[in-house]
Amino acid sequence: MTIRVGIIGAGNISETHARAVVETEGAEVVAVYGQNGEKARRLAQLYGGVAYDDLESFLAHPMEMVAIGSPSGLHAEEGIAAARRGLHVLVEKPIDISAARADALIETCDAAGVKLGVFFQDRVAPGVGRLKKLVDEGRLGRLILASARVKWFRPVEYYAQSRWRGTWALDGGGALMNQGVHTVDLMLWLLGDVSRVYARAVTALHNIEVEDTVATTLEFASGAVGTLEATTAAYPGYPRQLELTGTEGTCVLRHDQLIAADLRTPFDGSELDDGNTNASASSHVVSDVRGHQKILEDFIRAIETDGKPLCDGREGRRSVELIEAIYKSSREGRVIEF
Repeated sequence: MTIRVGIIGAGNISETHARAVVETEGAEVVAVYGQNGEKARRLAQLYGGVAYDDLESFLAHPMEMVAIGSPSGLHAEEGIAAARRGLHVLVEKPIDISAARADALIETCDAAGVKLGVFFQDRVAPGVGRLKKLVDEGRLGRLILASARVKWFRPVEYYAQSRWRGTWALDGGGALMNQGVHTVDLMLWLLGDVSRVYARAVTALHNIEVEDTVATTLEFASGAVGTLEATTAAYPGYPRQLELTGTEGTCVLRHDQLIAADLRTPFDGSELDDGNTNASASSHVVSDVRGHQKILEDFIRAIETDGKPLCDGREGRRSVELIEAIYKSSREGRVIEF
């Protein structure tokens, strides 16, 4: 059976979704919806399907699932509309810009009996997978300390040429909600729930409504502590780095590659990556679609086997809930407890 996929959104990330569908065996793009009809037609011409500039007409097109790449603040609204049509929903990160909206989408998908997944493609990167395995096997011992730095750069044009980036209504935040959310997801996936957070978010460089720089202290339910820095003001942009220290050693991720694993027990150095960087630090364009493709393939398997996607709606909600708490801590100047 071929899974027929409808693409919601016609911008950069939706083209990534369309490319991932084309690269996936047993899947095809059958429809594209975008508020900008010209962009929707361009995407349909490149990757197949019928172009629509009306959501209801698009949702009436025969298909099994949608991939949502519209502005973040529209994800739940459009996902709910698709679920009510009986369509499975795979949404770009973040799942939406508030936990309350995420809950509404989750509840609607549950009621409709359709799958809900989130594109957190870093989870399927080989280096991240090796780190997750080391943590789950207890090779780092009891986790003590986490340090994450997302010191990226986005030029003035990145915000100025977009109607939604850098706005509370559609972006839901800045460097943390848009760029840092991948790292927030990884920290929660690797270390578990956060119990307390204290943060300071500022708009240091860009002329936008939301923050472009944030520094956060985290206390995890496990007893581990951590720090998270995220910015789009660090010219020219540096590789994301995540360091985990436990009682039995330390591991370092740079971008999505495991570059160090200094453990008390023997570790095969051939499993380390060479440390090459990708372009995310200085560019929003996704040139390598393999991560998105793996998430799509996993989601299709979940549909076919009635299984659970690697990152389902409830998993995707966790990062949004934490980011909301970080913003609240900054606004109110106090520790937020979960």
